[in-house]
Amino acid sequence: MVEKIRASVIGASGYGGAEAVRLLATHPQINIVHVTADSQKGREMSNLYPNLRRYVDQTMIEADAEAIGRDSDVTFVSLPSGKAMHMVLPLLEGGSKVIDIAADFRLHDASLYPVWYKFEHAAPTYLGEAVYGLPELHRDEIRQTRLLANPGCYPAAALLALLPLIRSGKAQTSGIVIDAKSGVSGAGRGGGGGFGYAEVNENLSAYSVTAHNHTAEIEQELSGAAGGEAPVRVVFTPHLVPMTRGILATAYVPLAEELAESEALALYDDMYADEPFVRVLHDALPQTKATLGSNYCDVTVRINPRTQTAIAIAAIDNLGRGAAGQAVQNMNLMFDLPEATGLAFPGVFP
Repeated sequence: MVEKIRASVIGASGYGGAEAVRLLATHPQINIVHVTADSQKGREMSNLYPNLRRYVDQTMIEADAEAIGRDSDVTFVSLPSGKAMHMVLPLLEGGSKVIDIAADFRLHDASLYPVWYKFEHAAPTYLGEAVYGLPELHRDEIRQTRLLANPGCYPAAALLALLPLIRSGKAQTSGIVIDAKSGVSGAGRGGGGGFGYAEVNENLSAYSVTAHNHTAEIEQELSGAAGGEAPVRVVFTPHLVPMTRGILATAYVPLAEELAESEALALYDDMYADEPFVRVLHDALPQTKATLGSNYCDVTVRINPRTQTAIAIAAIDNLGRGAAGQAVQNMNLMFDLPEATGLAFPGVFP
């Protein structure tokens, strides 16, 4: 019998960490070793998340990176940005591979962290080693890495919506506008003021206008995909909608040359033909409900011939393809497992 992979989740009490635990609990090649939550230590996981009863009844412990590194083949770190970077060295030295579900290793340039995240990077030497975990861009590198930077939820949707246009050279590298809507679970379990039921219900609001930290991540990956000297620049505005889970990203893209809608859709079909978790829609538009609870991204593109603008739309579950589902997909690649292992199920509808 093949020995199972020993997995631990640091930050299991948050929504992203708990979703990782849920997916790992039924993964056929995983044995969950530790679940940690400093704020909830001593509490059973299934007491905090009753959906996990009979699946994960372990007691959450305080995170000890050295011990977890020794006990684990892979560790998922799901902590607020700025926390994971302090744990990477002991985890890696203990022999564990690391998947950071937050933002500590997504940006290649350490000087961007004070600009977008308001902190100095404590482990800049690891930024060159970390691989950005979007398989559609970096599958070969993901297979080889021991340090994985899981994409942010908004970038996962925005990048999958835009990549076929950017890689083909059919889009301009400036003037791109990304309008994205997210459910409130994207703010995390400790989302803070303004995320209570009374504030969110029957309401729709923009936030972090011109300054959302995911902008840097989106521009970094799009610029790399464009392959040219001119960096890609985007206007990105996120919005909060009164639903629990889901992201819908709509990108307005000035075209570099005339492009018919059938040609645009063919670009998407070609790029995503062999991708297990991207569904290109021709006769329908993406909707968040269709991806709820899954690792799928539904994507399409439409062309406005009057303005020569492409409208690219993607829908994902922010806790699935936007966080834990993507992390498990990356783990499968890192351990040479079939990519869809533990993730081959449809979303929940209605």
